[in-house]
Amino acid sequence: MDVGSDADADAADADAGSDDELLVIRCQLGEREAFTELVELWHGPLWRYLRGMVESAGAADDLAQETWVGVLRGLPRLRRPERFVPWLFTIGRRTVMNHLRQTYSAREVAAEEAGERADDEGFPDGVLDRMAIRGGLDKLPPKEREVLILFHLEDLPLATCAAVLDVPAGTVKSRLSRARGMLREILIERGEHP
Repeated sequence: MDVGSDADADAADADAGSDDELLVIRCQLGEREAFTELVELWHGPLWRYLRGMVESAGAADDLAQETWVGVLRGLPRLRRPERFVPWLFTIGRRTVMNHLRQTYSAREVAAEEAGERADDEGFPDGVLDRMAIRGGLDKLPPKEREVLILFHLEDLPLATCAAVLDVPAGTVKSRLSRARGMLREILIERGEHP
């Protein structure tokens, strides 16, 4: 383990955090360009997180737009600009959870009307098929899928994941462990894991 590279990574994370904080403060002071910079900086990671949680790229686009509207409305009231990233992903999480609740509710009603029983998980097949690991995510329950996306695919630190999910870091660790085990089983079933 190279301690120097870890220190460099921590310094880079601190610089990125102070850049975010500065942009937030500029937004709060009314600088429109600062908001554009925030969107340019964080739209990609936010969209990838949302895409991992929903059935289509179009739905992720809509949810990202809805999230950014919420951010724009809430920025003037954000008291701790240094906490922008967890705050952003928390808004995204609430947006996607509302969408999933509505989607699953509509599916259950449609299934009941058709006289059929709805899927236990309600996940459509093939949500994420870009690579084998992402392909297994669609079979995971939302909590496990979400923690894998935030931690592994978006590379958010454990503390940020805990803040986004509004749970202690220990809970994030246990969800990660459970999610990894579940994903491993899915990939073994599909013959995609050694």
